[in-house]
Amino acid sequence: MDRDERLARLQAARLYLVTPLEPGGRPLEGVLAAALAGGVDIVQLRAKDAGDGEVLAAAAVARRLCDAAGALLIVNDRPDLVAPACADGVHIGQDDGTIADARAVAGAGVLIGRSTHAPAQLAAAAEEGADYAGVGPIHATPTKAGRAPVGLDYVRHAADAARIPWFAIGGIAAENAGEVVAAGAQRIAVVRAIAEAADPRAAAAGLLGVLKAGATPEAIRG
Repeated sequence: MDRDERLARLQAARLYLVTPLEPGGRPLEGVLAAALAGGVDIVQLRAKDAGDGEVLAAAAVARRLCDAAGALLIVNDRPDLVAPACADGVHIGQDDGTIADARAVAGAGVLIGRSTHAPAQLAAAAEEGADYAGVGPIHATPTKAGRAPVGLDYVRHAADAARIPWFAIGGIAAENAGEVVAAGAQRIAVVRAIAEAADPRAAAAGLLGVLKAGATPEAIRG
C-alpha cells in the first residue's frame, strides 16, 4: 500500500481501536476479527512492556486481519518496528521524539500519529507534519494513569481548529460517545470499550452507529 492509499483510508476512517496483545485476556485474533467486522477502520497494537518478538507475532495476525477488512495497522511508540511489522504507520506520544525523527526511521510512505493533550500540541503536530492526532484523554482512563482528562472543551477546539484528521480518545464508551460526537468529534479511538467488551463486534458497531448518526460525509472528509 502506498502513502496516498494510506492517507485516503485515514481520511475515511471513523473508528480506531487501540488494543493490547491479549485484549480482555483473550487471544488477539478472535477479538480483532470481531472488532473489524463491527466496523473498526484502524487498529493500533499497544504493548509497551512486550518484547519485539511478541509484538511482531501479534502484528502478523493483525496484518492478515486488517488486510482482509481493508483496515490500517499502526504500531505504538516504535518507528523501528513499522517495517518488520508490515504496519501502515506508528503512533507516538509527546515524549517520543519528533515527527521527523519517527518518519526517518519508519519510512516516508507511512503514517505518523501524535498524541495531543492541549491546543498548542495539536497545532504543533500539524506543523511538524503529523498525519493525524489523538485528542484527549477526554475522560479519566486507566490506560493514561496520572494524566488529567481534558474534557469536551478540547474536542470543541479541535473541531474548529484542527488542520489534520484527529480522533477523540480517552474513556469513550457507548454511554458517553454521543456527547463526544455532539461536541464535534467525527472520529473516535477507544481501548476498553471494544477490547474488553463481551461482544467486540456489537461494541464496535454500536460506536460506529453513534458516529454515523452525528457526522456527515463532508465532515468526515475534512
